[in-house]
Amino acid sequence: MQTCKWPNGLVVFSHGKESGPYGKKINALSFVAEELGYHVLSVDYEGLTDPDQRVEHLLSISLPPHDHLILVGSSMGVYVSTIAAERLEPSGLFLLAPAFYLPGYRCQDPSPGSAKTAVVTGWKDNIVPVKNGIRFAEKFGANLHVFDADHRLNTVIPELCGLFRGLERKPKEKGLSLWESPFCIWRGWQDSNPRPLGS
Repeated sequence: MQTCKWPNGLVVFSHGKESGPYGKKINALSFVAEELGYHVLSVDYEGLTDPDQRVEHLLSISLPPHDHLILVGSSMGVYVSTIAAERLEPSGLFLLAPAFYLPGYRCQDPSPGSAKTAVVTGWKDNIVPVKNGIRFAEKFGANLHVFDADHRLNTVIPELCGLFRGLERKPKEKGLSLWESPFCIWRGWQDSNPRPLGS
């Protein structure tokens, strides 16, 4: 097992509206997190359809002791993680197919606060417009990765795991560092050289 820089680190996953706490993406990313030495918690929101009730549910949980927190959200779970971040003060946010700026969500101007943030979305997302994720990333200077994928991002799970592993990379180590890469767009999984937006 790779030695974790944060032996008391915790990763908390928040799933999407119609998925569950043990979906494909969460299972894959949980394996990576544990391999890196993090403790993992995947919150079960099944039965709660209102996004703001999910926020309250997350905030009501007594999290295990930790000195380094990363919140990972998918779709509605992105909204939940980002709104909860104001109270939980995570070190990082890893946001997949972000459900921002949608009707029925109380907060229409979510902010990641001081957390280092990465946004991952798909060009073929027909649930949440890709422009929503780009808008959020551009506004807050988050790292942005756009794949040739749909809302579920299941076709690029290996690439998601690669990005997540970037949490542990130092700036001069080979490979893309999730937090220290430029604001960029990935045109597809074949694109091994992400380009700064506008290049």
